[in-house]
Amino acid sequence: MADEGSPGRHSTVERHLGFWGATAPGVGAIVGGGILALAGPAFALAGPSAVLALALNGVIAILTALSFAEVSSKFPQSGGTYAFAKKVLSIEAAFTVGWVVWFASIAASVLYALGCAEFGKLVVAGIWRVGTGSPAGWLTGPRASWGLALLITAFYTIGLMCRPAGGGQWANIGKLVAFAILIAFGPGAVRGRSGGEIVAGLQPFFAGGAGGFFTAMGLTFFALQGFDLIAAVAGEVRDPVRTIPRAMFCSLGIGLGVYLPFLVVTAVAAVQPGQSLAEMGAAHAETFVAVAAQNYLGPSGYWLVIVAGFLSMASALHANLFAASRVAMAMAADRTLPPVLAWVNPRSRTPLAAVLVTAVPVVAILLVIPDVTAAGAASSLIFLLTFAVAHWIAILVRQRSGARVPPFRSPWYPAVPVVGGVACLALAVNQGLASPAAGVITLVWLCLGGLLFLVLFAQRARVADASGTALDPELIKLRGRNPLVLVPIANPENVRALADVAKALAPPEAGRVLMLSVVVAPRAWQPRRDPQPLDAAQAALREALAANVESGIVPETLATVAEQPWAEIARVAGEHRCESLLLGLSRLTEETSGWPLETLLNRTDCDVVVLRAAAGWQLSQVRRVLVPLGGRGGHDKLLARLLGSLARSVQPEVTFLKVLPAGLARKERQLDEQAFRRTAQLLCPGGCRVELVCDPDPISVVAARAADSDLVIMGVQRAGRRRKLFGQFALQVALRTAQPLLLVSRRG
Repeated sequence: MADEGSPGRHSTVERHLGFWGATAPGVGAIVGGGILALAGPAFALAGPSAVLALALNGVIAILTALSFAEVSSKFPQSGGTYAFAKKVLSIEAAFTVGWVVWFASIAASVLYALGCAEFGKLVVAGIWRVGTGSPAGWLTGPRASWGLALLITAFYTIGLMCRPAGGGQWANIGKLVAFAILIAFGPGAVRGRSGGEIVAGLQPFFAGGAGGFFTAMGLTFFALQGFDLIAAVAGEVRDPVRTIPRAMFCSLGIGLGVYLPFLVVTAVAAVQPGQSLAEMGAAHAETFVAVAAQNYLGPSGYWLVIVAGFLSMASALHANLFAASRVAMAMAADRTLPPVLAWVNPRSRTPLAAVLVTAVPVVAILLVIPDVTAAGAASSLIFLLTFAVAHWIAILVRQRSGARVPPFRSPWYPAVPVVGGVACLALAVNQGLASPAAGVITLVWLCLGGLLFLVLFAQRARVADASGTALDPELIKLRGRNPLVLVPIANPENVRALADVAKALAPPEAGRVLMLSVVVAPRAWQPRRDPQPLDAAQAALREALAANVESGIVPETLATVAEQPWAEIARVAGEHRCESLLLGLSRLTEETSGWPLETLLNRTDCDVVVLRAAAGWQLSQVRRVLVPLGGRGGHDKLLARLLGSLARSVQPEVTFLKVLPAGLARKERQLDEQAFRRTAQLLCPGGCRVELVCDPDPISVVAARAADSDLVIMGVQRAGRRRKLFGQFALQVALRTAQPLLLVSRRG
């Protein structure tokens, strides 16, 4: 049974968002929702200086947007900070970042769903009051809030499942119009007041002192969160290098262009004579904006705020659901979440499972947790921490990109990421101190994610990551790694073959190759009387240098003197912290596979690749690769890296072969086949052939298939964590075929 293995069921979401479509999630998340909920507490804490606090937050947000824009232009893929961490840090760090960012967007969605429901209740109650008098009791109770929140969440969830962008533009336009009206009528409200009266209303400016001012900064920075969501959906943006930075700055500019004038108008026009902003903020913490608008515009101002609030919360809910589902989809594509979440419906071009799995915890939190204030504080804390991480990543990208610098580069480097990162970290610390429960929730969520990752996702995620870094070696450089491949040479005839394989294992620009020649000499050796060992080593190194230069790499060379060459190879590998050890054998028999070769495998703490090939063999001639799979060798990560390296260098046709016992029950065979196909797809995501055979003699089957291949790759048998041996299966296959053979053994 054989067929072509597809690269996977996962389709890709098309780049369908233009400039305004990319700007919409940022505007939706930034404008309105945060300031309507936080203006009252901010003025209560800081008095009129809350406006200055938001302005300083705007500066920090601009610095953060510069770093986000720079890294997004380098990696224009969905996932936001998760994608950045995956490219520059590690798959483990990426999971941590993605896991908490996903939760932060979910928690923000809960807050916005409840906020939208509260404003919706006021709208419905007002309409009810006009038509029939006092609203029914059920309309003012908590159940009505939950019901409306669930209804609105379901509405946007279905929209995101049916359309790639999920709609929501009408809410952005509506709330901007409402805020524009509120701002436009502000100056008229203070007409007739003297300058002294206006100044008196703004005293004391720092009502809460320095502590209140900085607490207000930490509180209101959440109102500017949203430009980062554009990076989370970057994989769906057309012309991303040009569009993403413009969309980020435009959304942030619109947000600040609304917030600062609106707060100034509120601070100046909304306070009645004899009343202070701090007192008014404390008295009307939740309804501050509505009361303020009513003070200077009457009932029409009140209803404008209610409408603006409903539309703002709705658009923010939509933006966070949209971005969170794309973070989940990006994580699933990298196997850090179940791969089904990366599946895209070919008809609607939307990730149905990712949208659903994002909406489910939103609904669960709405139904189960009565007080979500701490969850909202945790969301703010997480966003601040990930913003600090984004600044750090921007520094690493600039340092490690070499000639491949990001298309968009922020000015005033490194001041922008350093100042922005320190500011975000300071605000995060302040938020953690102000709301200890937020830190506890974040820690619990991290522990849960770490447990799930280690138990369910770690192995496959690391294999997928190994394949990805092999296919794109720039990632190794961006992660600050400089892997070394050690190649001991003794026989000049197989040096060219080893050079070809070493080139595939050593990523260009990042990897290095060290050619080692061990001069084997007795204890009483006198080099001047017996120069033959030196001449042989010199000839081997000369041939190695020539072969490597012809292959396109400039290796390092090392010659040492030792009585036991195998022990010397192990010593050099450990001393130089080699990532891979490549050994060349002209033949593999019972004798060569035992001591001391197996001892070397177990003594070296690096990946080991053994090449058995005839003289004159070249990797460039390989067109068909056979990979027999069976048992639990535990070499998937190394195998994925090797196959990715081969795909990058020679692009062969890869066939995975598994031999099942004869007479296996149909159901068991089907389960084995499904698992086998998933493994093959993970090891070779670019496409491969899979072949399953039921036969009582697997060695004969593999040997027969090997005759039609240019290269056979097999894993070394693992009898324990520190016990590896060639095993009879690999030996018998090697003895029955003359085809080139690669035996792989991952580090202990």
